[in-house]
Amino acid sequence: MNIIVVGLNHRTAPVELRERLAVSETRLPEALARLRRWPGVMEATILSTCNRVELYAVVKDTEQGFESLREYLISVAMASTTEEISPYLYSLDSAEAIRHLFRVTSSLDSMVVGEPQILGQVKEAFEAALNQKATGVILNKVIRKALSVGKRVRTETGIAENAVSVSYAAVELAKKIFQSLSGKTVLLVGAGEMAKLAARHLVSAGMQHVMITTRNFELAVDAARRFNGMPVPFDEFPREMAGADIVICSTGAVSYLIHAHDVQQALHARRNRPMFLIDISVPRNIDPKVGSLDNAYLYNIDDLQGHVDKNLEERRREAMKAEELIHDEVGLIVKWIKSLDALPTIRALRRKADDIQRLEVDRILTKLGPVSPRQRQLVEELAAAITNKLLHGPLVALKAEADAPNGTLFAEIAQRLFELEKDIELPANDDPGHAAPPEHPGEQVRP
Repeated sequence: MNIIVVGLNHRTAPVELRERLAVSETRLPEALARLRRWPGVMEATILSTCNRVELYAVVKDTEQGFESLREYLISVAMASTTEEISPYLYSLDSAEAIRHLFRVTSSLDSMVVGEPQILGQVKEAFEAALNQKATGVILNKVIRKALSVGKRVRTETGIAENAVSVSYAAVELAKKIFQSLSGKTVLLVGAGEMAKLAARHLVSAGMQHVMITTRNFELAVDAARRFNGMPVPFDEFPREMAGADIVICSTGAVSYLIHAHDVQQALHARRNRPMFLIDISVPRNIDPKVGSLDNAYLYNIDDLQGHVDKNLEERRREAMKAEELIHDEVGLIVKWIKSLDALPTIRALRRKADDIQRLEVDRILTKLGPVSPRQRQLVEELAAAITNKLLHGPLVALKAEADAPNGTLFAEIAQRLFELEKDIELPANDDPGHAAPPEHPGEQVRP
């Protein structure tokens, strides 16, 4: 048995293709049911996010499994030719597939390393597969371990610390200046997307009052409504700055909108309480001279980007620690999966030995004639002891060799030596013919 993954992500495929393959939450149950019926697929789960679509499966025949998962994705994409989608796909098996899943849940494979959403998305995908009974012993174990590894990476490394977006870097710097943002007020001059995103982060961090001004007052009113804030007429905002602890400027103006004398007057009215100004406009809209004023802290987009770059480098260092943690966990899971290959042989050998032991005990007790309960017990204990001692070596060897390169060959030799071929019992979902493939290989099936 082997675990495999076939998929694409933000690095291998354009958004247009990812959209064609994306599986919504409402369509996921049907998609899982179809995937589970594909040839050779014993267990399966689907991870579909805005940045990736990946199919994880347990198969007996790795190459057949790869082919099945690729054909499934091609049918979902309604692709007329294999070349439309195949160049964008990656296919991994065994340790590499498990390592990939662990890196995904740890957000090492995310567009933004350390982002927290992916752990919840993997958990939701797993719960959906469980509800559809699409997974089994192997995927259940591997995915639960992946979720555990993802949590360990977040708690045992600093991968999720430090801002790695310009808008959030502004919030991080604001916290350093004010210690607490509770009760503070922000003034947005212009309502660009980056400014609004920074404002959302500030409100989430405890900011309670938002003022918004733009040249188009109606737009200011609409934006203020989103933040439960107050719109300010554009020609009045220099006077209103006195009430702002943080000023975020993001407009399309080609000259300075905020001058040193404007900030000086605002600081005087504030009795020199600190003011944090963020200029994320290009070209700049706040006069750089503002930065030389006492109690005025001015940052432009380059300052913030430098802060982000420094934090990204720190996250990369923490990611190396996470990779070491993942390496160790992958080795343990791979060893466990390989040990499963020996289980049918171990069970068959144990079962055959017990059957022989029971038959021989019954035969000898019949020859002995009437015996006391104590005598019967002694005969049974003697037979069990002999059987266990004889089996001890072979069973230990089978378990020890399971994860060795020749583990499968070792199990096959044991089956020949003890004549176990007919005694091997496979799980119900081990049968590659457990479900029928689509009636027509070329039929278009959409999950």
